[in-house]
Amino acid sequence: MNSESQPNISPPQVKKTKTIFLNTSEDDDRPVYISGNFNKWATQDRRFQMKKIAIGKYEFTFPEGEEFENELIYKFTKGDWSEVEIDRYGNRSLNRHWNNDKETKTEKVAKWRKNWLPYRPSQLPKIHLISEEFEIPQLNKTRKIWALLPHDYETSDEQYPVLYLHDAQNLFNENAKFGNWQIDKKLAVMSDYGIGKIIIIAVEHGESERLQEYNVGKTVLGIGSGKKYIRFITDTLKPFVDKTFRTKTEREFTGIGGSSMGGLVSIFSGLIYPEVFGKLMVFSPSLWVIPKIKFGFLDFFEPLETRLYLYAGGNESETMVKHVTKFRKRLLKRESLNGKMKIRLSINEEGKHNEIYWSDEFPKAIEWLFFSTKED
Repeated sequence: MNSESQPNISPPQVKKTKTIFLNTSEDDDRPVYISGNFNKWATQDRRFQMKKIAIGKYEFTFPEGEEFENELIYKFTKGDWSEVEIDRYGNRSLNRHWNNDKETKTEKVAKWRKNWLPYRPSQLPKIHLISEEFEIPQLNKTRKIWALLPHDYETSDEQYPVLYLHDAQNLFNENAKFGNWQIDKKLAVMSDYGIGKIIIIAVEHGESERLQEYNVGKTVLGIGSGKKYIRFITDTLKPFVDKTFRTKTEREFTGIGGSSMGGLVSIFSGLIYPEVFGKLMVFSPSLWVIPKIKFGFLDFFEPLETRLYLYAGGNESETMVKHVTKFRKRLLKRESLNGKMKIRLSINEEGKHNEIYWSDEFPKAIEWLFFSTKED
């Protein structure tokens, strides 16, 4: 055969893959993931879990694909932004970049966050005691109420969204009997990431009267005074707060939240007063108290866009996840809500009914409710 008639056959192109080697002087049993512009910054993407080859040593080879041939922007996490890498001083680390054609890259991580900590004391919110005995005319009682203000509140002229939280005794008190949410420390960390500029109004519960005050209507616990308590928040406390502090008063900047019975009363606060609360933070709600919760009254309201962050732990009880999942499904099916209810459901299969797990969930809820445009 004539050599001129032979077709030109190009040698097969070998696609190059990239491999990252990671060294970390601070290591534990948590797996390491890579989050970046190639996976929408997902923090627990098993496709990008690094292989542990020794204590403090990991490696990962990116799959073939055009998306990995361009610049890679990423961070290392232990599975969540609350567990992200930080520098040796405990500060936020910058995004990493890989924008050359080299096939390998070696990185180092000095430290890792754990449950959003450590924090910088300079970023702690200013804790202001509003009153030792704030009057609750609806219940003919008084209560201790706190305001947690952004760390730079006194030197700025900003206005802030507001979140009303129940059970103040368990939110930031180091001597709390069952531990606390550490919201002061969590807000300090969040401020480093540009989220968390918010005013928290913390209302202490009524000790032995707590169940009675958070119980709305007639339930398995009997007839509660929850509606009066909610009216106190909406008709008495909120006007005082808006007059006293630089708040964004509109419903889209106003939230209410709590856990257990505090979660249940938060649900009713948002459903009964949608014109007041546009954000609901509901952790481990005591839905067993009212297993046949009725939503018919919602048909009489003009639906308003509301965000509901709903959390449950798999180790709380046999029915917690079931109740919460069913509740979400029923809300989303209500035609009267007309697609206005945006619900983020977060389930931690290992989660127990206590402050440690609610503490971990707090920053995630704050971010989604007040500082994110993601729908779910």
